[in-house]
Amino acid sequence: MNRSLVAAFYKFVALPDYRTIRESLQRRCEALELLGSILLAEEGINGTISGPEANVRRLFSELRVDERFRDLDYKESWADEQPFYRMKVRLKKEIVSLGVEGVDPNEVVGEYVSPEDWNDLISREDVRLIDTRNHYEFNLGTFKGAEDPDTASFRDFPEWADKHLDPEKDEQVAMFCTGGIRCEKATSYLLGLGFKKVYHLDGGILNYLETVPSDESLWNGDCFVFDNRVTVDHELQEGDFEVCPACRMPLTEEDRKSPLFELHVSCPRCHDRLSEKKREGLLERARQIELAKARGERHIGVQPPEKPKA
Repeated sequence: MNRSLVAAFYKFVALPDYRTIRESLQRRCEALELLGSILLAEEGINGTISGPEANVRRLFSELRVDERFRDLDYKESWADEQPFYRMKVRLKKEIVSLGVEGVDPNEVVGEYVSPEDWNDLISREDVRLIDTRNHYEFNLGTFKGAEDPDTASFRDFPEWADKHLDPEKDEQVAMFCTGGIRCEKATSYLLGLGFKKVYHLDGGILNYLETVPSDESLWNGDCFVFDNRVTVDHELQEGDFEVCPACRMPLTEEDRKSPLFELHVSCPRCHDRLSEKKREGLLERARQIELAKARGERHIGVQPPEKPKA
């Protein structure tokens, strides 16, 4: 079995030339037979890629030749099958979209807390623990005692924070997310509002799961990942969840029992929004996948629907 190494990474760093980087990075990833998604913006780089182990490591070795990426780190996990359909390097206004001008983790950021020290911090009664991910991610797994802001996208976080957090009352705020990028930007935002003590989990949930033994863990459930594995468990192995082919939201047992659930097509959340053309396309894609499997091939097919917003 040819397993794929999955590497999730980001770095907030000034990239005024980010537009000129895109094409050469796209070509290099393709030459190394890597699949995934990389975002480039003036504020930095953010991505998840997958492919042969040696090729993934080679790409990072090459990236680190650039002084700005000298300390670019990545979180590793493994997939039995390639979890992406294609390779895409895209240009963005932000590498993670908060939608608030002037928030720059390169200028001000919260205190990094290592996975080894995280349990002690979040077990304190004077620390308010916030999950900066979206509601569907929270429902699949989170830390003991964490609050759910009930957001549909990260751009909703500032509005929630403005309503539910108070720099005068909430003197100690700890935040976390999948790989560290969202909570890093969220800490920068809160510090700009006048919060004094803001912490975030260094390397995010993926780093915690890799570092902290399961018998010492305060994590409950699976961790949502933005690729075809859907979730990973505490051992960073692929979980048992699937996503809706249309809206890419995780499917629950309740979803599957709903009369609005249609196999290979849609779930109750998106059933009424799906056009007949999209429905027919999804059915055809499912048929092509089955035909490819019968031939012993891997179907790449058409571009899949977009993943949920970060």
